[in-house]
Amino acid sequence: MTHYNGCPVIQLFSTQALELPPPTHKTVRHHFNLQVTTQNSPVQTRTHEKERFDPTQFQESIVQGLNQTGSDLEAVAKFLDASGAKLDYRRYAETLFDILVAGGMLAPGGTLSDDMTRTEFCLFTANEDLETMQAYAQVFNKLIRRYKYLEKGFEEEIKKLLLFLKGFDESERNKLAMLAGILLANGNISASILNSLYNENLVKEGVSAAFAVKLFKSWIYEKDINCVACSLRKVGMDNRLMELFPANKRSAEHFSKYFTDAGLKELADFARNQLSIGARKELQKELHEQMARGDPQREIIAYTREEMKKAGLSEQAMISIIWSSVMSCVEWNKKEELVTEQAIKHLKQYSPLLKAFTSQGQSEISLLVKVQEYCYDNIHFMKAFQKIVVLLYKADVLSEEAILKWYSEGQQNKGKGMFLEQMKKFVEWLKNAEEESESEEDEAD
Repeated sequence: MTHYNGCPVIQLFSTQALELPPPTHKTVRHHFNLQVTTQNSPVQTRTHEKERFDPTQFQESIVQGLNQTGSDLEAVAKFLDASGAKLDYRRYAETLFDILVAGGMLAPGGTLSDDMTRTEFCLFTANEDLETMQAYAQVFNKLIRRYKYLEKGFEEEIKKLLLFLKGFDESERNKLAMLAGILLANGNISASILNSLYNENLVKEGVSAAFAVKLFKSWIYEKDINCVACSLRKVGMDNRLMELFPANKRSAEHFSKYFTDAGLKELADFARNQLSIGARKELQKELHEQMARGDPQREIIAYTREEMKKAGLSEQAMISIIWSSVMSCVEWNKKEELVTEQAIKHLKQYSPLLKAFTSQGQSEISLLVKVQEYCYDNIHFMKAFQKIVVLLYKADVLSEEAILKWYSEGQQNKGKGMFLEQMKKFVEWLKNAEEESESEEDEAD
Protein backbone atom coordinates (compact mmCIF):
# COMPACT_ATOMS: atom_id res chain seq x y z
CA MET A 1 0.00 0.00 0.00
CA THR A 2 1.22 3.51 -0.85
CA HIS A 3 1.94 5.83 2.05
CA TYR A 4 1.74 9.56 2.32
CA ASN A 5 3.56 11.18 5.24
CA GLY A 6 3.44 7.85 7.01
CA CYS A 7 -0.34 7.32 6.42
CA PRO A 8 -1.95 4.70 4.09
CA VAL A 9 -3.42 6.13 0.86
CA ILE A 10 -6.63 4.69 -0.64
CA GLN A 11 -6.33 3.48 -4.24
CA LEU A 12 -9.30 3.47 -6.61
CA PHE A 13 -8.91 1.19 -9.72
CA SER A 14 -5.43 2.47 -10.26
CA THR A 15 -1.97 2.06 -8.96
CA GLN A 16 -1.72 5.82 -8.95
CA ALA A 17 -2.02 7.26 -5.51
CA LEU A 18 -4.93 9.62 -4.84
CA GLU A 19 -3.64 13.17 -4.83
CA LEU A 20 -4.09 14.76 -1.44
CA PRO A 21 -3.60 18.26 -0.12
CA PRO A 22 -0.58 19.09 1.99
CA PRO A 23 -0.95 17.18 5.23
CA THR A 24 -1.95 18.86 8.44
CA HIS A 25 -2.94 17.39 11.74
CA LYS A 26 -6.57 18.41 11.10
CA THR A 27 -6.84 17.02 7.55
CA VAL A 28 -5.15 13.77 8.46
CA ARG A 29 -7.63 13.23 11.27
CA HIS A 30 -10.54 14.16 8.99
CA HIS A 31 -9.60 11.97 6.02
CA PHE A 32 -8.30 8.94 7.85
CA ASN A 33 -10.68 8.54 10.73
CA LEU A 34 -11.47 5.04 9.45
CA GLN A 35 -11.56 1.68 11.23
CA VAL A 36 -9.57 -1.17 9.76
CA THR A 37 -11.50 -4.45 9.78
CA THR A 38 -9.84 -6.92 12.09
CA GLN A 39 -10.90 -10.05 13.89
CA ASN A 40 -12.71 -7.85 16.47
CA SER A 41 -14.59 -5.95 13.77
CA PRO A 42 -18.00 -4.26 14.24
CA VAL A 43 -19.51 -6.82 11.84
CA GLN A 44 -18.66 -9.64 14.19
CA THR A 45 -19.94 -7.61 17.17
CA ARG A 46 -23.31 -7.16 15.44
CA THR A 47 -23.48 -10.90 14.87
CA HIS A 48 -23.06 -11.49 18.60
CA GLU A 49 -25.76 -8.90 19.37
CA LYS A 50 -28.17 -10.62 17.00
CA GLU A 51 -27.64 -13.92 18.77
CA ARG A 52 -28.62 -12.30 22.05
CA PHE A 53 -32.15 -11.75 20.67
CA ASP A 54 -32.65 -15.48 20.09
CA PRO A 55 -35.17 -16.71 22.73
CA THR A 56 -34.07 -20.36 22.48
CA GLN A 57 -31.55 -20.21 25.32
CA PHE A 58 -33.96 -18.16 27.44
CA GLN A 59 -36.72 -20.72 26.89
CA GLU A 60 -34.45 -23.62 27.76
CA SER A 61 -33.44 -21.93 31.02
CA ILE A 62 -37.07 -21.30 32.05
CA VAL A 63 -38.26 -24.77 31.01
CA GLN A 64 -35.38 -26.44 32.86
CA GLY A 65 -36.21 -24.48 36.01
CA LEU A 66 -39.93 -25.30 35.82
CA ASN A 67 -39.16 -29.00 35.27
CA GLN A 68 -37.04 -28.94 38.42
CA THR A 69 -39.64 -27.14 40.57
CA GLY A 70 -42.48 -29.27 39.19
CA SER A 71 -45.99 -28.61 40.52
CA ASP A 72 -44.74 -26.84 43.67
CA LEU A 73 -45.97 -23.31 42.89
CA GLU A 74 -44.15 -21.79 45.85
CA ALA A 75 -40.90 -23.15 44.41
CA VAL A 76 -41.92 -21.87 40.97
CA ALA A 77 -42.44 -18.35 42.36
CA LYS A 78 -39.02 -18.41 44.04
CA PHE A 79 -37.35 -19.70 40.89
CA LEU A 80 -38.92 -16.93 38.78
CA ASP A 81 -37.94 -14.32 41.35
CA ALA A 82 -34.31 -15.42 41.34
CA SER A 83 -34.08 -15.92 37.56
CA GLY A 84 -35.05 -12.32 36.88
CA ALA A 85 -31.61 -11.25 38.07
CA LYS A 86 -29.88 -13.52 35.53
CA LEU A 87 -32.29 -13.69 32.58
CA ASP A 88 -33.57 -10.86 30.41
CA TYR A 89 -37.26 -10.77 31.39
CA ARG A 90 -37.75 -7.39 29.79
CA ARG A 91 -36.71 -8.61 26.34
CA TYR A 92 -38.34 -12.04 26.52
CA ALA A 93 -41.52 -11.20 28.46
CA GLU A 94 -43.82 -12.74 25.85
CA THR A 95 -41.77 -15.95 25.78
CA LEU A 96 -41.82 -16.12 29.58
CA PHE A 97 -45.60 -15.78 29.81
CA ASP A 98 -46.20 -18.21 26.93
CA ILE A 99 -44.20 -20.85 28.82
CA LEU A 100 -45.95 -20.25 32.15
CA VAL A 101 -49.37 -20.51 30.54
CA ALA A 102 -48.96 -23.05 27.72
CA GLY A 103 -45.63 -24.76 28.47
CA GLY A 104 -43.74 -23.33 25.50
CA MET A 105 -43.64 -20.58 22.90
CA LEU A 106 -46.92 -20.13 21.04
CA ALA A 107 -47.14 -19.81 17.29
CA PRO A 108 -49.82 -17.54 15.74
CA GLY A 109 -53.24 -19.07 16.42
CA GLY A 110 -52.25 -20.56 19.76
CA THR A 111 -50.43 -23.76 18.77
CA LEU A 112 -47.13 -24.67 20.44
CA SER A 113 -44.01 -24.26 18.32
CA ASP A 114 -42.80 -27.75 17.32
CA ASP A 115 -39.10 -27.02 17.37
CA MET A 116 -38.96 -25.61 20.87
CA THR A 117 -38.37 -27.13 24.30
CA ARG A 118 -41.52 -27.48 26.41
CA THR A 119 -42.50 -28.16 29.99
CA GLU A 120 -45.44 -30.13 31.34
CA PHE A 121 -45.64 -27.86 34.37
CA CYS A 122 -47.79 -24.90 33.29
CA LEU A 123 -51.27 -23.42 33.68
CA PHE A 124 -52.80 -25.50 30.86
CA THR A 125 -51.68 -28.82 32.41
CA ALA A 126 -52.77 -27.88 35.95
CA ASN A 127 -55.97 -29.07 37.65
CA GLU A 128 -59.11 -27.31 36.45
CA ASP A 129 -60.38 -25.90 39.73
CA LEU A 130 -60.64 -22.45 41.29
CA GLU A 131 -58.16 -23.16 44.11
CA THR A 132 -55.40 -24.13 41.66
CA MET A 133 -56.11 -21.09 39.50
CA GLN A 134 -55.91 -18.85 42.58
CA ALA A 135 -52.49 -20.34 43.33
CA TYR A 136 -51.34 -19.63 39.75
CA ALA A 137 -52.69 -16.08 40.03
CA GLN A 138 -50.42 -15.62 43.05
CA VAL A 139 -47.42 -16.77 41.01
CA PHE A 140 -48.13 -14.10 38.38
CA ASN A 141 -48.90 -11.52 41.05
CA LYS A 142 -45.58 -12.08 42.85
CA LEU A 143 -43.65 -12.02 39.58
CA ILE A 144 -45.18 -8.73 38.42
CA ARG A 145 -44.82 -7.09 41.83
CA ARG A 146 -41.14 -8.07 41.83
CA TYR A 147 -40.53 -6.91 38.25
CA LYS A 148 -42.92 -3.98 37.71
CA TYR A 149 -41.82 -3.51 34.11
CA LEU A 150 -43.64 -6.76 33.24
CA GLU A 151 -47.10 -5.28 33.96
CA LYS A 152 -47.78 -3.95 30.47
CA GLY A 153 -46.34 -7.03 28.76
CA PHE A 154 -48.47 -9.31 30.93
CA GLU A 155 -51.70 -7.49 30.02
CA GLU A 156 -50.75 -7.64 26.34
CA GLU A 157 -50.11 -11.37 26.75
CA ILE A 158 -53.61 -11.92 28.17
CA LYS A 159 -55.14 -9.98 25.27
CA LYS A 160 -53.18 -12.15 22.84
CA LEU A 161 -54.20 -15.37 24.56
CA LEU A 162 -57.88 -14.38 24.33
CA LEU A 163 -57.51 -13.91 20.59
CA PHE A 164 -55.99 -17.43 20.42
CA LEU A 165 -58.92 -19.08 22.25
CA LYS A 166 -59.96 -21.20 19.25
CA GLY A 167 -56.49 -22.77 19.29
CA PHE A 168 -56.99 -24.07 22.86
CA ASP A 169 -59.17 -26.96 23.99
CA GLU A 170 -62.18 -26.44 26.29
CA SER A 171 -60.29 -27.27 29.47
CA GLU A 172 -57.48 -24.85 28.60
CA ARG A 173 -60.01 -22.10 27.86
CA ASN A 174 -61.76 -22.72 31.18
CA LYS A 175 -58.51 -22.44 33.13
CA LEU A 176 -57.52 -19.27 31.32
CA ALA A 177 -60.99 -17.80 31.97
CA MET A 178 -60.83 -18.54 35.69
CA LEU A 179 -57.31 -17.11 35.90
CA ALA A 180 -58.35 -13.95 34.04
CA GLY A 181 -61.32 -13.46 36.39
CA ILE A 182 -59.08 -13.74 39.45
CA LEU A 183 -56.48 -11.39 37.95
CA LEU A 184 -59.22 -8.85 37.18
CA ALA A 185 -60.51 -9.10 40.75
CA ASN A 186 -56.98 -8.57 42.10
CA GLY A 187 -56.38 -5.57 39.84
CA ASN A 188 -53.43 -7.24 38.07
CA ILE A 189 -54.99 -6.52 34.67
CA SER A 190 -57.54 -4.06 33.31
CA ALA A 191 -61.03 -4.95 32.08
CA SER A 192 -59.91 -3.58 28.71
CA ILE A 193 -58.63 -7.13 27.97
CA LEU A 194 -62.28 -8.01 27.27
CA ASN A 195 -61.94 -6.17 23.95
CA SER A 196 -60.32 -9.32 22.59
CA LEU A 197 -63.53 -11.26 23.22
CA TYR A 198 -65.38 -9.08 20.71
CA ASN A 199 -63.39 -10.67 17.89
CA GLU A 200 -65.92 -11.53 15.16
CA ASN A 201 -64.88 -15.20 14.78
CA LEU A 202 -64.86 -15.85 18.53
CA VAL A 203 -68.31 -14.26 18.89
CA LYS A 204 -69.77 -16.08 15.87
CA GLU A 205 -68.77 -19.53 17.15
CA GLY A 206 -69.98 -18.89 20.70
CA VAL A 207 -66.47 -19.04 22.17
CA SER A 208 -66.65 -15.53 23.64
CA ALA A 209 -69.90 -16.05 25.54
CA ALA A 210 -68.80 -19.43 26.97
CA PHE A 211 -65.45 -17.97 28.04
CA ALA A 212 -67.20 -14.96 29.62
CA VAL A 213 -69.31 -17.24 31.82
CA LYS A 214 -66.23 -18.80 33.45
CA LEU A 215 -64.43 -15.46 33.67
CA PHE A 216 -67.30 -13.57 35.33
CA LYS A 217 -68.02 -16.44 37.72
CA SER A 218 -64.50 -16.36 39.14
CA TRP A 219 -64.42 -12.53 39.08
CA ILE A 220 -67.70 -12.20 41.00
CA TYR A 221 -66.66 -15.01 43.36
CA GLU A 222 -63.53 -13.04 44.29
CA LYS A 223 -65.32 -9.67 44.52
CA ASP A 224 -69.00 -8.85 43.87
CA ILE A 225 -71.14 -7.50 41.05
CA ASN A 226 -70.71 -3.89 42.21
CA CYS A 227 -66.91 -4.10 41.94
CA VAL A 228 -67.23 -5.81 38.57
CA ALA A 229 -69.62 -3.10 37.35
CA CYS A 230 -67.23 -0.36 38.51
CA SER A 231 -64.31 -1.94 36.62
CA LEU A 232 -66.40 -2.30 33.47
CA ARG A 233 -67.52 1.34 33.62
CA LYS A 234 -63.94 2.57 33.94
CA VAL A 235 -63.07 1.18 30.51
CA GLY A 236 -66.45 1.73 28.84
CA MET A 237 -67.35 -1.97 28.78
CA ASP A 238 -70.56 -1.70 30.83
CA ASN A 239 -72.69 -1.09 27.73
CA ARG A 240 -70.97 -3.61 25.45
CA LEU A 241 -71.75 -6.96 27.08
CA MET A 242 -74.41 -7.73 24.46
CA GLU A 243 -71.62 -7.83 21.88
CA LEU A 244 -70.52 -11.18 23.29
CA PHE A 245 -73.30 -12.63 21.11
CA PRO A 246 -73.80 -12.57 17.33
CA ALA A 247 -76.07 -9.80 15.99
CA ASN A 248 -79.05 -12.15 15.60
CA LYS A 249 -78.88 -13.08 19.30
CA ARG A 250 -78.04 -9.65 20.67
CA SER A 251 -81.12 -9.00 22.81
CA ALA A 252 -81.80 -8.42 26.50
CA GLU A 253 -83.96 -11.57 26.62
CA HIS A 254 -81.28 -13.86 25.15
CA PHE A 255 -78.52 -12.35 27.29
CA SER A 256 -80.60 -12.64 30.44
CA LYS A 257 -81.56 -16.27 29.80
CA TYR A 258 -78.03 -17.34 28.80
CA PHE A 259 -76.29 -15.93 31.86
CA THR A 260 -79.13 -16.67 34.31
CA ASP A 261 -79.11 -20.33 33.20
CA ALA A 262 -75.32 -20.31 33.74
CA GLY A 263 -75.79 -19.12 37.35
CA LEU A 264 -74.97 -15.46 36.73
CA LYS A 265 -78.32 -13.77 37.38
CA GLU A 266 -76.62 -10.73 38.92
CA LEU A 267 -74.69 -10.15 35.69
CA ALA A 268 -77.90 -10.58 33.65
CA ASP A 269 -79.67 -8.02 35.86
CA PHE A 270 -76.76 -5.61 35.55
CA ALA A 271 -76.75 -5.87 31.76
CA ARG A 272 -80.52 -5.38 31.59
CA ASN A 273 -80.24 -2.30 33.78
CA GLN A 274 -77.46 -0.90 31.61
CA LEU A 275 -79.54 -1.53 28.51
CA SER A 276 -82.45 0.29 30.13
CA ILE A 277 -80.22 3.26 31.00
CA GLY A 278 -78.97 3.38 27.41
CA ALA A 279 -82.53 3.21 26.07
CA ARG A 280 -83.60 6.02 28.40
CA LYS A 281 -80.79 8.27 27.23
CA GLU A 282 -81.62 7.64 23.58
CA LEU A 283 -85.33 8.18 24.21
CA GLN A 284 -84.74 11.43 26.08
CA LYS A 285 -82.48 12.66 23.29
CA GLU A 286 -85.12 11.86 20.64
CA LEU A 287 -87.91 13.51 22.67
CA HIS A 288 -85.77 16.61 23.06
CA GLU A 289 -85.27 16.76 19.28
CA GLN A 290 -88.99 16.25 18.59
CA MET A 291 -89.92 19.06 20.93
CA ALA A 292 -87.26 21.33 19.47
CA ARG A 293 -88.75 20.70 16.01
CA GLY A 294 -92.23 21.45 17.31
CA ASP A 295 -93.68 18.02 16.38
CA PRO A 296 -97.41 17.57 17.21
CA GLN A 297 -97.90 16.20 20.71
CA ARG A 298 -100.12 13.37 19.51
CA GLU A 299 -97.17 12.10 17.45
CA ILE A 300 -94.79 12.51 20.39
CA ILE A 301 -97.20 10.59 22.64
CA ALA A 302 -97.58 7.76 20.12
CA TYR A 303 -93.81 7.49 19.64
CA THR A 304 -93.16 7.56 23.39
CA ARG A 305 -95.68 4.81 24.10
CA GLU A 306 -94.15 2.59 21.44
CA GLU A 307 -90.59 3.12 22.74
CA MET A 308 -91.73 2.65 26.32
CA LYS A 309 -93.13 -0.76 25.39
CA LYS A 310 -89.99 -1.76 23.46
CA ALA A 311 -87.66 -0.84 26.33
CA GLY A 312 -89.93 -2.37 28.98
CA LEU A 313 -90.09 0.91 30.91
CA SER A 314 -92.70 1.58 33.59
CA GLU A 315 -94.92 4.66 33.47
CA GLN A 316 -93.09 6.01 36.54
CA ALA A 317 -89.77 5.79 34.70
CA MET A 318 -91.33 7.27 31.57
CA ILE A 319 -92.76 10.36 33.26
CA SER A 320 -89.33 11.16 34.69
CA ILE A 321 -87.81 11.01 31.20
CA ILE A 322 -90.59 13.19 29.76
CA TRP A 323 -90.21 15.80 32.51
CA SER A 324 -86.45 16.03 31.89
CA SER A 325 -87.02 16.36 28.14
CA VAL A 326 -89.69 19.04 28.54
CA MET A 327 -87.54 21.12 30.88
CA SER A 328 -84.36 20.78 28.80
CA CYS A 329 -85.79 21.99 25.50
CA VAL A 330 -86.03 25.63 26.66
CA GLU A 331 -83.46 28.30 27.41
CA TRP A 332 -84.71 29.62 30.73
CA ASN A 333 -84.70 33.24 31.79
CA LYS A 334 -82.08 34.01 34.47
CA LYS A 335 -84.39 36.35 36.38
CA GLU A 336 -86.45 34.67 39.07
CA GLU A 337 -89.47 36.93 38.64
CA LEU A 338 -89.65 36.13 34.91
CA VAL A 339 -88.74 32.42 34.87
CA THR A 340 -91.89 31.40 36.78
CA GLU A 341 -94.15 32.98 34.18
CA GLN A 342 -92.07 31.38 31.41
CA ALA A 343 -92.28 27.95 33.11
CA ILE A 344 -96.06 28.13 33.55
CA LYS A 345 -96.55 29.00 29.91
CA HIS A 346 -94.20 26.23 28.75
CA LEU A 347 -95.66 23.52 30.99
CA LYS A 348 -99.21 24.48 30.07
CA GLN A 349 -98.27 23.80 26.44
CA TYR A 350 -96.94 20.30 27.29
CA SER A 351 -99.55 19.35 29.90
CA PRO A 352 -101.29 16.92 27.46
CA LEU A 353 -98.01 15.01 27.09
CA LEU A 354 -97.50 14.88 30.85
CA LYS A 355 -101.11 13.84 31.42
CA ALA A 356 -100.78 10.92 28.97
CA PHE A 357 -98.17 9.30 31.24
CA THR A 358 -99.66 9.95 34.71
CA SER A 359 -102.56 7.52 34.63
CA GLN A 360 -101.31 5.84 37.84
CA GLY A 361 -101.04 7.34 41.30
CA GLN A 362 -97.39 6.30 41.61
CA SER A 363 -96.60 8.05 38.34
CA GLU A 364 -98.08 11.27 39.74
CA ILE A 365 -95.90 10.96 42.84
CA SER A 366 -92.85 10.35 40.61
CA LEU A 367 -93.65 13.54 38.69
CA LEU A 368 -94.09 15.55 41.89
CA VAL A 369 -90.73 14.36 43.14
CA LYS A 370 -89.09 15.31 39.82
CA VAL A 371 -90.65 18.80 40.00
CA GLN A 372 -89.43 19.13 43.59
CA GLU A 373 -85.87 18.06 42.69
CA TYR A 374 -85.76 20.33 39.64
CA CYS A 375 -86.91 23.41 41.56
CA TYR A 376 -84.38 22.68 44.31
CA ASP A 377 -81.45 22.10 41.93
CA ASN A 378 -82.21 25.22 39.85
CA ILE A 379 -82.15 28.22 42.14
CA HIS A 380 -84.29 30.42 39.87
CA PHE A 381 -87.16 27.94 40.26
CA MET A 382 -87.13 27.82 44.07
CA LYS A 383 -90.25 30.01 44.36
CA ALA A 384 -92.00 28.50 41.34
CA PHE A 385 -92.78 25.08 42.84
CA GLN A 386 -96.25 25.85 44.18
CA LYS A 387 -97.40 27.58 40.98
CA ILE A 388 -96.15 24.65 38.85
CA VAL A 389 -98.02 22.12 41.03
CA VAL A 390 -101.23 24.19 40.89
CA LEU A 391 -100.96 24.40 37.09
CA LEU A 392 -100.51 20.62 36.81
CA TYR A 393 -103.49 20.12 39.13
CA LYS A 394 -105.71 22.38 37.03
CA ALA A 395 -104.55 20.57 33.86
CA ASP A 396 -105.58 17.18 35.37
CA VAL A 397 -101.96 15.99 35.32
CA LEU A 398 -101.89 15.70 39.13
CA SER A 399 -104.78 14.61 41.32
CA GLU A 400 -105.55 15.99 44.77
CA GLU A 401 -104.93 12.50 46.21
CA ALA A 402 -101.38 12.46 44.84
CA ILE A 403 -100.66 16.00 46.10
CA LEU A 404 -101.99 15.22 49.58
CA LYS A 405 -100.03 11.97 49.72
CA TRP A 406 -96.82 13.74 48.69
CA TYR A 407 -97.49 16.44 51.31
CA SER A 408 -98.07 14.03 54.18
CA GLU A 409 -95.87 11.03 53.43
CA GLY A 410 -92.89 12.13 51.35
CA GLN A 411 -89.32 12.20 52.61
CA GLN A 412 -87.85 15.47 53.82
CA ASN A 413 -85.18 15.91 51.14
CA LYS A 414 -84.24 18.26 48.31
CA GLY A 415 -85.64 21.33 50.09
CA LYS A 416 -89.00 19.76 50.80
CA GLY A 417 -89.40 21.69 54.03
CA MET A 418 -89.44 24.95 52.09
CA PHE A 419 -91.78 23.52 49.44
CA LEU A 420 -94.17 22.25 52.12
CA GLU A 421 -94.44 25.80 53.39
CA GLN A 422 -95.19 27.02 49.86
CA MET A 423 -97.90 24.36 49.49
CA LYS A 424 -99.53 24.87 52.90
CA LYS A 425 -102.43 27.13 51.82
CA PHE A 426 -103.16 25.15 48.67
CA VAL A 427 -103.18 21.85 50.60
CA GLU A 428 -105.58 23.36 53.17
CA TRP A 429 -107.82 24.42 50.31
CA LEU A 430 -107.69 20.90 48.84
CA LYS A 431 -108.60 19.36 52.20
CA ASN A 432 -111.50 21.74 52.69
CA ALA A 433 -112.71 21.10 49.15
CA GLU A 434 -112.50 17.37 49.79
CA GLU A 435 -114.48 17.69 53.04
CA GLU A 436 -117.13 19.82 51.36
CA SER A 437 -117.42 17.27 48.55
CA GLU A 438 -117.81 14.43 51.04
CA SER A 439 -120.42 16.46 52.97
CA GLU A 440 -122.40 17.11 49.80
CA GLU A 441 -122.30 13.40 48.94
CA ASP A 442 -123.57 12.51 52.43
CA GLU A 443 -126.44 14.99 52.09
CA ALA A 444 -127.32 13.57 48.70
CA ASP A 445 -127.47 10.08 50.19
